[in-house]
Amino acid sequence: MSARTGSNIEAWLAPRWSRGGAALARPSLSAASAAAIRIPERLSAQLALVFPTASPQLFIHEGARQSLERKLKASSPGRVVILSITDNRHSIISHSMRHGVLHARIHHMFLDAPSRVVNALVRYVTRHDKAASIIVGNYIEANGARLARRRPRAIPLFAKGSHHDLLAIFNELNERYFGGACHALITWGQKQPRRTEAPRKAIRLGSYSSLERLIRIHPTLDRKWVPRYFVAYVVYHEMLHHMIPAARGSMQPGRGASLALASAKGQAARRVLHPPEFLAREQQFRKYDRALDWERRHITRLLRSS
Repeated sequence: MSARTGSNIEAWLAPRWSRGGAALARPSLSAASAAAIRIPERLSAQLALVFPTASPQLFIHEGARQSLERKLKASSPGRVVILSITDNRHSIISHSMRHGVLHARIHHMFLDAPSRVVNALVRYVTRHDKAASIIVGNYIEANGARLARRRPRAIPLFAKGSHHDLLAIFNELNERYFGGACHALITWGQKQPRRTEAPRKAIRLGSYSSLERLIRIHPTLDRKWVPRYFVAYVVYHEMLHHMIPAARGSMQPGRGASLALASAKGQAARRVLHPPEFLAREQQFRKYDRALDWERRHITRLLRSS
C-alpha cells in the first residue's frame, strides 16, 4: 500500500478517533504498514444511540408558523393572536376569543399550502368569510391523506347479549336491505362508569368506526323491555354509515348532524354524517316510524338506565 493510500485512510478515519470529546490514540500508518486497521475497543460506548419514541412527533417549521401568525395579525389589527399548529385528525381549524386574544389552532397541512388557500384561511378565521370557507374545505378534502391515522386495535367482539343477539339482527338486516354486501363488524359496547351523579342528558345508542369497520351498540339496549325492532333500527342506522360515506358540505339543522372539520362559527368545511341519501335510505327501514315513536316515549328511561 502506498504512502498516499495510507494517508487517505488516515484522513477518512480522522473523525472517528475523537467522539464525545475523548481523543483516542491513532495508529501510525506508513508505506510499510499492514493493510489492516484495528478498530478501537468499546467503540459502541462512544456512539450516541437514538431510539424512536413510542409515538411520532410533529416537527413544526417555525418560520412558516410565524409567517401565518403575522398574516392573522395583519387581518386583525390591534388584536393579539396566538397560533398553535396541530396534527389533530378531527378539529382541523378551531379558533376562539378569550380576554381579547384570538387563539387559533390550525392543522400543519396549511403551513405549506398555496398562497390562495392561506389567504382564504386567514379570511375564514378572522372574518368568518363563507366564500373563503369553501376554498379551505376543498383543500382539506384534497389533503385528507395528511390527517393523522390511529392504528387499529384488536378489539374483542361480544355480539350475543343477555336479551338481544346483535349478530343475528345484523345478518337479517344485511340480507333484507343490503343484499349481504355490508361487511362491517358488530359488538356490544362497554359500559362506562359514571363520573357524576347528575342525570344524563344525552346517550349515544350506536356508533360506527370506519377505521375498524366496527359497529358498537350501547349496552343499555340489551334489556328485556327494549323491543327487538328498536335495537334493529339502531343497528340499521349504523350499517348505513358503513355503506354510505360521509359527505362534505354545510351542516344542516335537525338530524343531519356532522363532525366538524373546522370547528368554528363558520358552516362550511364540515363532514356531514347524514347526507340526503343516508336519510332517504334510513326511512326505508320497515318499522322506521314505530322505532322513532318508541324512542321518544322511552328516552327518559334509557337515560336513567344507562
